[in-house]
Amino acid sequence: MSFNRRSKNITEGVARAPNRSMYYALGYTEGDFGKPMIGVANGHSTITPCNSGLQRLADAAVEGLKAAGANPQIFGTPTISDGMAMGTEGMKYSLVSREVIADCVETCVGGQWMDGVVVIGGCDKNMPGGLMGMLRANVPAIYVYGGTILPGHFKGQELNIVSVFEAVGQYSAGKMSDEDFCGIERNAIPGPGSCGGMYTANTMSSAFEALGMSLPYSSTEANVHEEKVVSTREAARVLVDAVKQDLKPRDIVTKKSIENAVAVIMATGGSTNAVLHFLAIAHAAGVEWTIDDFERIRKKVPVLCDLKPSGKHLAVDLHQAGGIPQVMKILLKAGLIHGDCITITGKTVAENLAGVPDTPRSDQDVIRPLAAPMYDEGHLAILRGNLSPEGCVAKITGLKNPVMTGPARVFDDEQSALAAIMANQIKAGDVMVLRYLGPKGGPGMPEMLAPTGALIGQGLGESVGLITDGRFSGGTWGMVVGHVAPEAYEGGTIALVQEGDSITIDAHKLLLQLNVSDAEIARRRAAWQRPAPRYTRGVLAKFAKNASSASSGAVLDKFE
Repeated sequence: MSFNRRSKNITEGVARAPNRSMYYALGYTEGDFGKPMIGVANGHSTITPCNSGLQRLADAAVEGLKAAGANPQIFGTPTISDGMAMGTEGMKYSLVSREVIADCVETCVGGQWMDGVVVIGGCDKNMPGGLMGMLRANVPAIYVYGGTILPGHFKGQELNIVSVFEAVGQYSAGKMSDEDFCGIERNAIPGPGSCGGMYTANTMSSAFEALGMSLPYSSTEANVHEEKVVSTREAARVLVDAVKQDLKPRDIVTKKSIENAVAVIMATGGSTNAVLHFLAIAHAAGVEWTIDDFERIRKKVPVLCDLKPSGKHLAVDLHQAGGIPQVMKILLKAGLIHGDCITITGKTVAENLAGVPDTPRSDQDVIRPLAAPMYDEGHLAILRGNLSPEGCVAKITGLKNPVMTGPARVFDDEQSALAAIMANQIKAGDVMVLRYLGPKGGPGMPEMLAPTGALIGQGLGESVGLITDGRFSGGTWGMVVGHVAPEAYEGGTIALVQEGDSITIDAHKLLLQLNVSDAEIARRRAAWQRPAPRYTRGVLAKFAKNASSASSGAVLDKFE
């Protein structure tokens, strides 16, 4: 009896002949129907450097699957380049693409009755979208990250994508020449791979490795290096073994393994987007997980890695220093992650880490020992207060003092906020409020890297606050608070802020407060009217209609 569920389905019953004929048209022979049929969700695209190097990995996955005795079935998944869409109307499609990708994976795996799936992706939403689809389908699955990019160089300076956004601010402030601005623009991105710091793509790939859904060391490999191809072939072999063992994603993605992933996110100084995405991943896995669980993990896990955007190094440096296994081994020895969680290798976390040193090498400064962390506690703080009773996310690494009170500068879209920064209308001490940018109001919860990068470039990163019901790029740092919920479009207090109101951001007290009386807030709320939706047809309208609050992951299938 074959363990191939698709083969059994098409060998029994009246549909056998038509179904088998379709496979014969693809070159199958009689013996192929006893082999597992494995999907290869290929995110290759020439839209973005993040995905332009994925085809050779898809080819390697196909080779590995055939060598392991499986039949690969290739299908495509879309991508949106966050870096290219940033600051434009196109950025509203980014988070939407997470759901589209999840739907693609679930639909193809379920519709073709596949025995397993390899998902290959690069840009930010490829990863949470792919994993959510894997969890919904719940057949044996493995995630293959396309790999990080190598650094660019100009005049002896190491560059990455955030260098460009910060250069905009420096140029507008008269602190950079035309020659240097153009040089940075042309040399920051040297080839294929995902943005190089501990930004969203590398944050999610690292978290997936910690979660147990990717191979050890695979999350920090560079796309252009041969080890990425070798690792992909090995991932295919491991997946075929998982099919034989019937080891499925929901066996791996549990509350304990999510705690492991979030611990690694904190230890590596990862992106604020990880909060939103892991709320959605937990929902897809059927795991009870709330925004307050991030704060619970943050309080006990230090930041161990000196990585951009608030630190010095890139993901390729982390890889050379020992990668995610070295970070995990430090956390395991300290009792900060669970060693008994099963992984896609069929081994536990502790078994995978058995050969990794207990302490980081002394000849590198990317990974700190537990006794000398970058910060004693994690960097993604969950703030609450009358401005965000459901919670919001502040990224507090790199700040000398994550506390400020200042006058509100209110903007109902990103473009007018960026224009004000570029016109030097924002001053130290201001608190910028960017609203109607949430899951429903944006719609699609766009990222604010353009305004935050411009603030950093003008030297205002620590002296100007910025709060939004939208999101931030993984490359953002500074006095920033995102994911404010309830969002403005739903009548959250952020919709009621007026120009000049006093706002307090206090990461020590975990507070985001509008310093206006309850009576005045009630008066404003009674007078508030929801604006007309920005889209009434198509995918953005569907997202706006169905998206849950950011505090529950902005998912589309959270039905009460």
